[in-house]
Amino acid sequence: MTKNNKEEFENLVCDILENDSFLELKKDLHHGTSKYEHSIRVAKLSYSLGKFFKADLRSVSRAGLLHDFFFGTRKEKPENSYLRHPITARNNAKRYFNVSDKIAEDIKTHMFHQVLLKKIFPFINRKEKVSLKEFKPKSKEGWIICASDLLVSIMECERFQFTYVANVTMLLIMNIILFKN
Repeated sequence: MTKNNKEEFENLVCDILENDSFLELKKDLHHGTSKYEHSIRVAKLSYSLGKFFKADLRSVSRAGLLHDFFFGTRKEKPENSYLRHPITARNNAKRYFNVSDKIAEDIKTHMFHQVLLKKIFPFINRKEKVSLKEFKPKSKEGWIICASDLLVSIMECERFQFTYVANVTMLLIMNIILFKN
């Protein structure tokens, strides 16, 4: 990231980065790192992809930073589960940062690739019920957050690389099918 881009990114998210509640994410492990570090990586990649695809940089940066804004692990509370945590993160983002409905929607849909896989392979996370329609990104920024989270997760979780490569492939195929016009 260039110096100018870094400054612009930090200006878009400085209030979040300085927030005590957001700083609590440093305590939670996620993909072999802290949820804080993971979220910063996703936000920076989202910002860079947002610049490339001429997206709303404020939305992608803030949604990228807040996409996993929930406290504790996925196993500690049902609302933090693998496919439900995006709703918890969205609710927390609204509560702590009063994010717009658009940013909230982008946060909620960041796990679409996993929802899609669950629909194809229903034996994955049998207890969790999710809707494709509810969790499908509705904007360019939503797709960017989804892709950024997936790509960063691949880099962070080498031991799950095959699964993540399959997810990236699935996400790219869906993007081609859904946005071919």
